Amino acid sequence: MADPTFQLGIGGHSHGANTGRMLEAIETVLLRDKPDAVLVYGDTNSTLAGALAASKLKIPVLHVEAGLRSFDRHQPEEQNRVLTDHLADLCFAPTDSAVAHLEREGIASARIVRTGDVMADAARIFSKQAERQAADLLAALDLPEGPFILATIHRAENTDDPQRLCAVLTALNAAPCQVLLPLHPRTRAAIRRHGLETLLSDLRQVEPLGFLAMLLLERWAALVVTDSGGMQKEAYLQGTPCVTVRRNTEWVELLANGWNRLADPADPEAMLREIMQQLAFDRRQPRPALYGDGHAAKRIVASMQRLQAHGTGP
Repeated sequence: MADPTFQLGIGGHSHGANTGRMLEAIETVLLRDKPDAVLVYGDTNSTLAGALAASKLKIPVLHVEAGLRSFDRHQPEEQNRVLTDHLADLCFAPTDSAVAHLEREGIASARIVRTGDVMADAARIFSKQAERQAADLLAALDLPEGPFILATIHRAENTDDPQRLCAVLTALNAAPCQVLLPLHPRTRAAIRRHGLETLLSDLRQVEPLGFLAMLLLERWAALVVTDSGGMQKEAYLQGTPCVTVRRNTEWVELLANGWNRLADPADPEAMLREIMQQLAFDRRQPRPALYGDGHAAKRIVASMQRLQAHGTGP
């Protein structure tokens, strides 16, 4: 990917301070460049700041990954995505459940487009490229023989709480096979801050890996254990069961078909039970195309072109 055209350099503050500073900085860019529309993705503070800045300037807002709901309004991500959906002129919903959430909240059907998920596009496009790097990756990582668990932990509610972080690491240490842990900088710093380094001794730590490497590891792993929203989907797209160390998820359809299970991150015994359950999961179970056919981006671009041509929804 190219470097960003604008690097705002905002971070390191509270949610409110970061969002406010981004709102002001993005507004400056929009006033200068006068775009036809603003495309925002997901549920970050920058997503909400971009949507607010554009909406107040009467610039159309287009929201990719619209309609997701965890129904936990204490989560900053839930606050961001709900507000962004209601500001958006077009809501690009990845799943049927996302469409239903938007409709229940009174968003007009003309503003909702069922596109599929661009993450399915990425998996389709880059899987072959990843396979060409498989030999180099295997040599670099020296993966353990036999089944392994791929784990990632980075969310603030897990890393900033020493009891939760201790519980997650304890559960991973008790797993019956090798755990490969690409260690996020936030997590590494939190482990040092909380004095939990000894809980890393039996885990196979590696530096954070790129997207292509993670695609392959998700495919090769016996199980993915994560608190990431994206990795829940990636694991499914690669045909690997998942345990999500959170009390809720926005990807509810994965819970319904059994490919994903939630585990309380404060309870190591509960996490271990879910890990054992999913290690026994039959990967031959049906895996419907919940996230579309891998051509979501084409539908998003087509809707943007119609908006530009007619000044209306789809």
